[in-house]
Amino acid sequence: MEWLDRLNAAIVYLEEHIEDEVDLQRLAQIACCSPFHFQRMFSYLAEVPLGEYIRRRKMTRAAVELHNANARIIDIALKYGYDSPTAFNRAFQSVHGLAPSEARRPGAALKAYLPISFKITIKGEAEMNYRIEKKDAFRIVGAKERYALNVEENFEQIPAFWAKTVKSGTFNQILGLLNQEPKGILGVSSCMNGKDFDYYIAAASNMPAPAGLEEYIVPACTWAIFTCAGALPKAMQALQKRIVTEWLPNSGYEYANAPELEVYFEGNQQAEDYQFEVWLPIVKK
Repeated sequence: MEWLDRLNAAIVYLEEHIEDEVDLQRLAQIACCSPFHFQRMFSYLAEVPLGEYIRRRKMTRAAVELHNANARIIDIALKYGYDSPTAFNRAFQSVHGLAPSEARRPGAALKAYLPISFKITIKGEAEMNYRIEKKDAFRIVGAKERYALNVEENFEQIPAFWAKTVKSGTFNQILGLLNQEPKGILGVSSCMNGKDFDYYIAAASNMPAPAGLEEYIVPACTWAIFTCAGALPKAMQALQKRIVTEWLPNSGYEYANAPELEVYFEGNQQAEDYQFEVWLPIVKK
């Protein structure tokens, strides 16, 4: 499978350069996607954030060198990109549960995290409803926050942003601006540079942006639009993971360099029959 081969090739490159500063742009280039989408795919498939995987691999190799070599701890720390013994000690203990100096003791209990290799098993136990549509560019207006790209943290941060927007009254202000398609409140991930991204809670609108809100132009794109039902945010997060791990590898498409959209319609978002959509930007392979 070409899609999977490219992703595994990126992991091989990462292993060959594990002692260097991570070149996220190069990893994404090998995988033929943006840095943002590479990290999203990796986190969903590996079930661990890319940064944590890299830390585990560095500390696995560092432990072997500490146990088998006579190199100074500071030299091993520098080799794996840590400028201070304190930072290296913290990273090492987070993985192994003991200090680097203790790793040299006979019988020291260490952990090994081996290089990952992706294999996709399509489960297919639940249907996925989607359609492919080409859309012109459209303007959105709403509230924006910037986040570091960490899927597990984002799963907590973004629902908190929604709660804050509702509590402050900003949500109702955004809702009053909605006068264009798509006719729902949007969650938009944009400006995705691989390290961080902007997330908008917004409405498609041609009205002026009120003070405190911002506008953004969603570019023209072809979208895979997935419809689903379930209580938020878990149902949304589960759908996003299934899209990447089940649908995308066998779809004949790959990520386009465009934002990801969530579309929320009226209704009780905690109900099991609540309807929502995910818009995935795609191009033909």
